[in-house]
Amino acid sequence: MRMDLAVEAGDTTARNLTITLFLVFVAVTLAITIWASRQTKTATDFYAGGRSFSGFQNGMAIGGDYMSAASFLGIAGIIALYGYDGFLYSIGFLVAWLVALLLVAELLRNSGRYTMADVLAFRMRQRPVRTAAAVSTITVSIFYLLAQMVGAGALVALLLGIRPGTTFLGMDADAAKIATIIMVGALMIIYVTVGGMKGTTYVQIVKAFLLMGGATIMTVLVLAKYNFNLSSLLGDAAAASGKGSAFLEPGLRYGVEAASATQTFYNKMDLLSLGIALVLGTAGLPHILIRFYTVPTAKAARKSVLWAIGIIGTFYLLTLALGFGAAALVGGEAITAQDKAGNTAAPQLAERLGIDFLGGDLGGATLLAIIAAVAFATILAVVAGLTLASSSSLAHDFYANVIKNGQTSERQEVRVARISALVIGAVSIALSIFAQNLNVAFLVALAFAVAASGNLPAILYSLFWKRFNTSGAVWAIYGGLLAAVVLVFFSPVVSGAATSMFPDQDWQWFPLSNPGILSIPFGFFCGWLGTVISKERDDDKYAELEVRALTGAGAH
Repeated sequence: MRMDLAVEAGDTTARNLTITLFLVFVAVTLAITIWASRQTKTATDFYAGGRSFSGFQNGMAIGGDYMSAASFLGIAGIIALYGYDGFLYSIGFLVAWLVALLLVAELLRNSGRYTMADVLAFRMRQRPVRTAAAVSTITVSIFYLLAQMVGAGALVALLLGIRPGTTFLGMDADAAKIATIIMVGALMIIYVTVGGMKGTTYVQIVKAFLLMGGATIMTVLVLAKYNFNLSSLLGDAAAASGKGSAFLEPGLRYGVEAASATQTFYNKMDLLSLGIALVLGTAGLPHILIRFYTVPTAKAARKSVLWAIGIIGTFYLLTLALGFGAAALVGGEAITAQDKAGNTAAPQLAERLGIDFLGGDLGGATLLAIIAAVAFATILAVVAGLTLASSSSLAHDFYANVIKNGQTSERQEVRVARISALVIGAVSIALSIFAQNLNVAFLVALAFAVAASGNLPAILYSLFWKRFNTSGAVWAIYGGLLAAVVLVFFSPVVSGAATSMFPDQDWQWFPLSNPGILSIPFGFFCGWLGTVISKERDDDKYAELEVRALTGAGAH
């Protein structure tokens, strides 16, 4: 059954309701941000929220930061279009938290102050290490920001009934998406520059409650539609997909058996590469790492990760119902007609459920509006966290400790952070305009690969290898980062395929879509090589870092 959007039928209820809910959410979050700005008086307040959040609050904020447009829109879309293979994202994103919990959270909280570079530079030369960390942080954050912006554009196109050939306020579909991206970028800049970490954290907590509530309601309605019989849901999803039992088996998108043995090998390696990037990437994501500095103790840092695992794990189980429900009730054809990458599957499912359970088109418009507002909340909260992480690194690491060599006031540092947020927001907006054909979950997987290639080797070596030195840190970050970015640039992600960023161009020679399988080991190798060819060594400083990391003595 083909699903017609309420807007197409001439009913403006969905559009008006959605705009109203969106404006209410923006008004509430702006009020929170303005309130937080009055509590933000020092650099610690701006960067780390005054270290005043409890383990539960920070766990909710981490969930709000982590459950991005990639999770809600992208994963639901990939499951709806590719079945079993789409759920691999959910598994990878969740398992990654074990690495963050066991290897990074507590040690990082005890060893650093505001940013990842505080840990790396503790026993090394400040300038080269902090410069490398700032470059890496900004690169990873921009990859991640692209995903959120693309999700925002696709979402608004759905809500306003904008498809190729249609117009809204005199704008065609592409112009309306671009206008949305610019609007979201402007809001994220306001959140960060006005509210700092306190404002951003409270926005993320509110968003986490909204997202969990919305996803739970949709899951219950999907299961109720099938009398809580998961087997019936999966059977209908497979039948509606047109792919039969293959929809419920691995190999539809990743690890596909191709005509040639070489292509089959590449497909299998791409799957392995994606898995490695997802599992190792979280522990190197700058916007997640800075959250560990917002709690007062290492114990609270551990608690916050445990709360985050519970919240995020529950949510990713719900994505099963959202994805397969969209496949069964909406259909892959209707989903791709609205958005080729499948990013609108969850909102389209919300409209279908509203029509079935809440009384026709008005019910569909109402639930679509609610879930769309939740998705907007998701995007705005995550982009604020990402912008804060990258602007903090620019101001604290590069400006204060590289350019000014530590000779700067807190007020100057915070002012530079706010200016940095404006610049980073502008760059992200510009790049997002070219990435609109890509699935948002896939874009985030690239950010994970870049983070795991450059940041993770430097962090783990710094915390656990006594011999590690400045040269090793710089080589690890630049080596892993460069390898990941170069391989992505010459992969089918950017050119040479219908779904590429530049589909009409072809300069790709790297056959894999995710570079992690090569770039992550290369980052670790570069860290080792840079270390052993340098004579620099400071065992006493490492001993001090070890005591500090394990006990918290002298932290902050």
